[in-house]
Order: sequence, then structure tokens, then C-alpha cells
Amino acid sequence: MWLYLTIFFFIVLLYVGTINNPQSKGVLKFVMVFLGIFVGISDMLGGYDRYIYGECFDRLVDTMRAGGNILTTGVVQLYGKEFGYVLLNMAVGLITANRYVFILIVTLIIYTCLYFSFKRHTNNYAFALILFLGLWFFFSFTYLRQVLATSIAWLAIKYVIERDLKRFLLVAFIAASFHNSAILILPLYFIPIKAFKKETIVIIMGALLLLGLTGGPASLFEVYGSVTEDRRIQGNMADISESGFRMPYLIEAAFFLFFVLKNYEYITETKEQTVMVNAALVFCGILLFFVKSENGGRISWCYMIGIISTMTYIATRRQRVTDKAIVVILLCLFLYLRVYNSWQLYLNLYPYKTFFTDGHREGDYSWQIYEYDHMYDIDKFYR
Repeated sequence: MWLYLTIFFFIVLLYVGTINNPQSKGVLKFVMVFLGIFVGISDMLGGYDRYIYGECFDRLVDTMRAGGNILTTGVVQLYGKEFGYVLLNMAVGLITANRYVFILIVTLIIYTCLYFSFKRHTNNYAFALILFLGLWFFFSFTYLRQVLATSIAWLAIKYVIERDLKRFLLVAFIAASFHNSAILILPLYFIPIKAFKKETIVIIMGALLLLGLTGGPASLFEVYGSVTEDRRIQGNMADISESGFRMPYLIEAAFFLFFVLKNYEYITETKEQTVMVNAALVFCGILLFFVKSENGGRISWCYMIGIISTMTYIATRRQRVTDKAIVVILLCLFLYLRVYNSWQLYLNLYPYKTFFTDGHREGDYSWQIYEYDHMYDIDKFYR
């Protein structure tokens, strides 16, 4: 745990140390490169998903090099509708046959996209990174397809602000070609760029919560395959009922809505701020709508940059460490530790190990069940 706490508090110190220079590109680049490498070189941390992506990649490359029919490979059979992801596998397969290098390349692409989104849409880079750690960092270890698609979708928000529909649609559909959940970024373009009445927002959020409490939205996942596809393949490793009430969703949505509405007048002063606030509201609305769905929160990821941008602006509008900033940091620390502790039930994050050393981590639940090629245990670079 101390390794991950060190990362968290180091970025908190960066925030304090850059109060007078909150948009230091050097700081943002350094942290994004570090986090990208830290996640990318880890040895199958995060659980099952890396194994299915690794196996699909390995089998695809074997077929490519043998001159076989790639249409029969797992990556095409499982993700054929998301042609961008298939093409990415093929492109990397021309460079390497090694699953670890593949995962590293994908992870670095993700963090490169995140760098540009943070640079464009946040006013304090270090504080935005604190929110990123609390809300999304750990998911970049395992949900590679959806995190990649989401990080690309965030790049489309620039064209919402600029009202460039063609470029927005182009980026959005590229994102959806990696994971079709990214298509949910489309409504953002058509939400009016204006500040809505607080009363209207409260009514809409209340209605979404009531609908969510019926349990109906949770059933959408039974017909919307790709978002939950990875968990279906793994047989729902966590064995969590999707019909249970998700208190964390309600708490997160209520917390962020309180801050947004309390500061609503001055966070919608510019066009860009208004777009990001609207994205933040959609994020909260989705959490409330899927308050009884285990995986519903993943639908909200396309709009998470709105929360990161808006909460960063609220907490760091003044160039000092405010009470608001402290409260948000404490919440992020709580969320960070909550995910870490829940994932550690399966030893998914610690002890940390890179793929530069052979062997495997003792007691690794995912390795014991899902490792498909034990030659990697002997020599990580045998392929």
C-alpha cells in the first residue's frame, strides 16, 4: 500500500509546490510519463482483463506470422465490431509478438491522450491529477480497451467547444472503434452551451435517481454487451450482484453535485467552463441513473473529464490551498484507498512487480486461474 500512497502524496506535494505555477507543462509531462510507465511495465497487475487481451494479441500475431486467417482469431471474434482495436493489435503485431510490449504501448497511448486532455481542460494540472488518481487511475491497469476509447473520446471535447461537428464526430467514432461505449460522448455536442437553472438540474437529477432505484437501468446491461463483455468472459470474478444498491455512486454524485451547484454562478462564466460543467452534470446523472448497477459507473467515464476539470477549477480558483481543495483531496484519498483495498482481495495491485524480472507474484489469484502461457514465467521476452 505504501507504494501507492507515496504516489498519491507526492502528487499532493506537487500541487502545493506549484500553487503559483499551476499549469506547468513540465510537471504534467513528468507525472504522465511516470504513471504511464509505472502502469505499463507492471506484470499483469489489475486482474483478469490483461490476460484476455494478452492471449488475443499473442494468438493474432501467431496467426499473422504463420500466414493464417486472422478472421478466425480471438481478437476478431470477440472485438470484430471495434475495428480500431483490432487494427491496433495488428499494427503492434508487426513490431512485436510479446504481450508485455503490447500492453506497454497501449498504456503509453492512453497516457499521451490524457496528457493533452488535462493540458487543454484543467487550470491546475497537479490538482487534476489528484482527482484522476481517486477516480480513474487504477482502472488504467486493467480495462485497457475502454480506458483507451475514453481517453480518445475526451479529445473530441475540444470540438464541442469550437462547435466543429465534423471533427467531433470523427474523433468520437475513432474512440468508439476501440470500445463502443465511447459513442456515448455524442450527446455532449448537442447539449446547449448554457447555464441551466439550478432548480431544473435538481429536478432532473432527482428523476434520474428515482428511475435508477427501480432497478430498470441495470437490466440495460443484459442487452448492451460490450460494456460488460470483459466481466462476462471472466465469469464475474468479483461475484458481485448487479442488482445491489451502489452507495458509492450515490455518495460521489451527491458530493460533486453539491459543489457544482454551490459554485454554479462563477463556474459557467466562459464557454469552455460551461461545456465542462455540463459534462460533469451528465457524469453525476449517469451515476444516479445506474445506482443499482455494478458496472453502470463505467458508462459515465466519457464524462469524467468534466468532473475533473470542474472540481479542479472550483478547488483551485484562488492561488492557495483552500478548504475546498482539502475536502476534495480527502475524498480522492478515500476513493483511491477504497479501490485499492477492494482489488487487493485478489492481490491485483500489490506486491508490485514489473515484467523485467521473470517468474510471477506468489498468491496471484489471476495468474493461478488465467495464465495461458507459462513460458512467460520462465522468460518474459521469449517471444
